[in-house]
Amino acid sequence: MTQGNMAASDANGLLISASLAGILNEKLCPEHLQLLKTFTNALREAEYRDAVEEEAFSNVLKVLSRLLEDLQDRRSEDLQTFSLQLQMTAECFRSQRNSCVQSPRNQRLLRQLGFVDVSLKLLSYLQTMNLGSEDVIYEPLRCGIQFLGNLAVGNPMGKDEIWRLSFPDLFLQLLSFDDDKVLNYTSMVLHSCLDETKVEDLSNPQNIKLPLKVMELCRTQPDLDWTVLIATQHFLKSSSLVESMYSGMSHHERVTLLELLNAQLREEGSEGCGVPPGVARFLASSFQMGCGSVLTLATGSASSDEVLQGALTVISLLDVLCEMTSDHKQFMFLQDHPDLLVCTVELLSQVHAVGKASKNIFSATQNFSFTHDADPSSHSPVVSFKAHLIRLIGNLCHSNANNQNKVRELEGIPLVLDNCNIDSSNPFISQWAIFAVRNLLENNLQNQELVAGLERRGPADYSALRELGFLVEERDGSLLLKPVRKDT
Repeated sequence: MTQGNMAASDANGLLISASLAGILNEKLCPEHLQLLKTFTNALREAEYRDAVEEEAFSNVLKVLSRLLEDLQDRRSEDLQTFSLQLQMTAECFRSQRNSCVQSPRNQRLLRQLGFVDVSLKLLSYLQTMNLGSEDVIYEPLRCGIQFLGNLAVGNPMGKDEIWRLSFPDLFLQLLSFDDDKVLNYTSMVLHSCLDETKVEDLSNPQNIKLPLKVMELCRTQPDLDWTVLIATQHFLKSSSLVESMYSGMSHHERVTLLELLNAQLREEGSEGCGVPPGVARFLASSFQMGCGSVLTLATGSASSDEVLQGALTVISLLDVLCEMTSDHKQFMFLQDHPDLLVCTVELLSQVHAVGKASKNIFSATQNFSFTHDADPSSHSPVVSFKAHLIRLIGNLCHSNANNQNKVRELEGIPLVLDNCNIDSSNPFISQWAIFAVRNLLENNLQNQELVAGLERRGPADYSALRELGFLVEERDGSLLLKPVRKDT
């Protein structure tokens, strides 16, 4: 910037500052709004932004404070004046928003002058106003929240002050507002403010409504990216918060939480998901406690939506446990989680027996129509449930002799073998059964001998393996599961 330009900018800045001060002593008029717009536009330029005197910001704060008082003391029904007040409020917020862009100096100045407190009081008041048309308050609300977002960027002290003055009530109020942009901007500010300590605060009973609201928005408005980021980057990394949220959620919301967790596990790889061990333990225990509800789907006793949703939650829990025990080393301690394997084998046994006893939702089907709507199983809530039970058994037995033996003692090996048949209600069940059998037999002579004995007796259950192209072969004293050559 040349000396001439700097001088012009300084003179312009002094003129605007003096004019802003004049607003305080005059009746509000459209010229005042235009003056604020001039200031807002000037702040778009980095050179001007960096040169603004503290006095100019101080005068904007005084204007903002006057607008707050005028709105709170609104006595007349002069809609024109009221509309002007709201427009000027929005313009003040725009000026504040623009001043913080890539300017730590201005962020510090505005925070020290007291802009956060006055702005939050205005936002709190605006969102409670009962107006015939809410359109008129959308703009100041949006601009005010954007200011908070810009103030928080890279500014720890700003984040802490916004949090101190907004948490939890104002955040909760703004996240309940019926405007997508207000929701999106508020979520952005919340995401910016959160850190590990603040996330732990959310798990306290008196604060749990805020994370529950975020999770509700994840379910009802999945296009709001910031709420999903809050959940995946902050909420899922706290065992205490996950437990607190889960206990206060409806089954619908639990399914949303579990779906987000599953996506996080798949996308972030084995080391980068950030989900702590305590979450895995809690979900494993939750699966064990509620897994029996799935059986109600077979008898038709799931008459209420609540019972049905409870069963769907168990199905989602199973999906997450399968993912956690698939190539995620930090979760393999679940192999030793008390009774998780026993519960899974017993549930598979019950589901399998129920499906064989009569025609129901767990019965194997052979409908391979290419028309999606022609296949009733494609709409079943338990599609792949048996396959995933077998997958979890296979995961829990991988390179784990104790669990291999436990499945044998529970008579789970013939049960797995009996599910090697192709079943259109359980895509890939035969592949998961082969995977589980491999993990059950690996380096386990007793399990290998058991399977060989089944082969020698030639039961129908075991013939499914041969139909799929596998046989058991003795080699060097061990029994191996291997593919059958096509020419045999």
